[in-house]
Amino acid sequence: MPTKHVNSIDIAYDTFGNADDRPLVLIMGLATSMIAWPEQFCRLLAKAGHYVIRFDNRDVGYSSKLNDLGVPDLEKMAADLRSGTNVQVPYTLSDMATDTIGLMDALRIERAHICGVSMGGMIGQVMAIEHPHRLRSLTSVMSTTGERYLPASTPAAVKAMMSMPPQTRDLFLEYQVDLIRAFSDNSDHFDEAVQRELADLAFVRGLYPSGFFRQMAAIMSADGRYSQLTSVRVPTLVLHGDRDTVIPLAHGQDTANAIAGARLVVVEGLGHGLAFPNLWSRMVAAIAAHTAEAESHPDAVAMGQSQG
Repeated sequence: MPTKHVNSIDIAYDTFGNADDRPLVLIMGLATSMIAWPEQFCRLLAKAGHYVIRFDNRDVGYSSKLNDLGVPDLEKMAADLRSGTNVQVPYTLSDMATDTIGLMDALRIERAHICGVSMGGMIGQVMAIEHPHRLRSLTSVMSTTGERYLPASTPAAVKAMMSMPPQTRDLFLEYQVDLIRAFSDNSDHFDEAVQRELADLAFVRGLYPSGFFRQMAAIMSADGRYSQLTSVRVPTLVLHGDRDTVIPLAHGQDTANAIAGARLVVVEGLGHGLAFPNLWSRMVAAIAAHTAEAESHPDAVAMGQSQG
């Protein structure tokens, strides 16, 4: 698998489609390898006119593991944050946004359409705030502004998310199926076979629990972004499922409310994850229409550039 050395780390990536098409960078969520963007989903995006780039974030998959940064104590961090104590984290969402910019630089992509899911959506939002001149558009999928007033994950989702994955292959596959089922409120659209296939690919790439703790620390320590997002002028699409128990729909609504001109598309039956193949066509169509419209309105993109 190809890698690029960016921001002092190695980033593993792959691509789909024609390099002359609209560049679309996919940013994955918490402690999850790029293969969680299903290959067929990526091929549908490419067929819809995109040059698709997916990659492993730092501390996951085949990208660099930052062992020297240690493993944060998330319970202590949560207590410190509640008490107003300053916390030190191994790295931030801004650092991860800079990784994405660095990968774009290495691939000689000056400006790209950015599509992030969950934590990847948070990273995309940070890019729109801090590097708007590098974005043609933003698609924030099942993500959040990070504001404290928003509803929490359901207890079942929290319990599933904070459980340690088993280290044997068969048990890990069943664990992942149960995890996404809990993240999706038992949606009938969830496809267990697709999730097992994705989980098997993830297992082969290697499990790395320490990365989860460092990435979670980056999420926990981030301030809410609503006020900053109100100044963003990057064309924005917000995709969110109505069965998401990890980041409830209100978070997507808040994101769309924050960004001027943002469009919210609620995908019925979608939970928190991408193992929903009978919903892919609708999601791809929404993303493709959004990126095509952004390309056809250069003045809107120029407004985004003026922020950087």
